[in-house]
Amino acid sequence: MGGSGIGRATAILLAQAGAKVAIIDLYLETGQETVDDIINAGGQAFATAADVANSQEMEKAFQQIIDTYQRIDILFVNAGVNGIWAPIEDIKIDEWDSTVNINLRGTFLTIKYAVPYLKKQGGAIIITSSINGTRSFKKVGATAYASTKAAQVAFAKMLALELAGNNIRVNVICPGGVMTAINESTTKRHLEWIPGAEEFMQDYIPLTGNKAGTSEDIAKLVLFLASDAAKFITGTEVWIDGGGSLI
Repeated sequence: MGGSGIGRATAILLAQAGAKVAIIDLYLETGQETVDDIINAGGQAFATAADVANSQEMEKAFQQIIDTYQRIDILFVNAGVNGIWAPIEDIKIDEWDSTVNINLRGTFLTIKYAVPYLKKQGGAIIITSSINGTRSFKKVGATAYASTKAAQVAFAKMLALELAGNNIRVNVICPGGVMTAINESTTKRHLEWIPGAEEFMQDYIPLTGNKAGTSEDIAKLVLFLASDAAKFITGTEVWIDGGGSLI
């Protein structure tokens, strides 16, 4: 899992439930901050650094996890960026590739290197997608981001069937408006070129009167999907957005 607010909240909840937690973060310092929180709460954790889009770094990271814990039971695939939001003709090729590499290639590599260990006893994979590209398409300009989020859902459904015989469940969470730092990874450019963009992109969360959710709200869903309470659920996406994607 990455070091975002959702990743940190989930790591802490898993540790409180008795899991030994491994953090893969782009920066060891931020991963270690989560580890410190877990240890201070009486849990067990360690962090390693890797770029999720770099196959050699990810393979090495998973080897470190196995060397430390000898097994993997739960995999939370959470790293991602918003990337560039711009009219399609203004998106540079390297900007498109960067978003795809982090969000989709990163998901592929994370699961690729974990699955051999999950197959030994079964387990659960939870992937963080989004309402964007799955049930909501109003974030015009976020084409690369939404495409990767839609692809993650298809990827999960394919793997849910492929891995079912190994007793591995694969599910997807699709958060909406949540208070995290992901907007810091967003570059918005020339959206005024898109007719109606400002009106399209306005959010409303009917369940809470437009109050955003919290990382802890999402973490509780991840914990449920990772637990035996969800042992008959696989290949399913769950939208957690206070009803925002229904508008």
